[in-house]
Amino acid sequence: MSDSLRQSIEAIFDQKPAQYTDEHKKLFTEFLALLNRGEVRSAEPDATQSTGWRVNTWVKKGILLGFRIGGIVEMSGQFFDKSTYPLKQLTAQDGVRVVPGGSSIRDGCYIGRGVTCMPPMYINVGTYVDDGTMVDSHALIGSCAQIGKNCHISAASQIGGVLEPVGAIPVIVEDDVLIGGNCGVYEGTVIKKRAVLGSGTILNRSTPVYDLVKETVHRATADQPLIIPEEAVVVAGSRAVKSGPGKEWGISLYTPVIVKYRDAGTEAKIQLEDFLR
Repeated sequence: MSDSLRQSIEAIFDQKPAQYTDEHKKLFTEFLALLNRGEVRSAEPDATQSTGWRVNTWVKKGILLGFRIGGIVEMSGQFFDKSTYPLKQLTAQDGVRVVPGGSSIRDGCYIGRGVTCMPPMYINVGTYVDDGTMVDSHALIGSCAQIGKNCHISAASQIGGVLEPVGAIPVIVEDDVLIGGNCGVYEGTVIKKRAVLGSGTILNRSTPVYDLVKETVHRATADQPLIIPEEAVVVAGSRAVKSGPGKEWGISLYTPVIVKYRDAGTEAKIQLEDFLR
């Protein structure tokens, strides 16, 4: 990827032209091809960062530029969307299995080999879904989310997208993570390798995660996202309100809880996933 492409995209984004020319559209097409091949990413691993990831602001600008450039056009199947983001074109040689039944993958994202998509599911622009991952029925992967190798995004789960603000880290799901059914992961949460989210777990910036094993509380801060440690097993829990009417009424608030870290027992329970790939 040339520095000139990056500089051109940032210049066009920051100084909006009176009208977009064919040259601008050609530039965006080049950028889109890089997204599709996984050669540029909205976020990428970076060991020098506290989260282990670095946000590529210019890539997010390029994605947003596509929405500015594109006009509404008719697409196959009675869809009407931006001309710059049609359905992603896949062939059998790509090694991706998309089962019939209403699934959509927007152009401008990387889908690795061996990825399985169970209908209906949706993957938005700017995402990176690495090799061997399964995206199950009714699952959503939002724009710019980064999904690692051999993950399972279970049925009805939502991986939130963080396209704006452009400097914000998107949701990160590292390798070999299992996201249980009906989970929600939002607001730039980072889930480290081999973690497990039990069904119905919700993660966001405003909800602390109580770690019963290490006797600590994981929280997002003003400049850091919520980070779930490697191999943590997180389930939906609750904590009692200890003052005021909430205490009197016996009310409890939702909170995620780390109840254990992966062991042989955990491995046996999720081994079935291997047979579904």
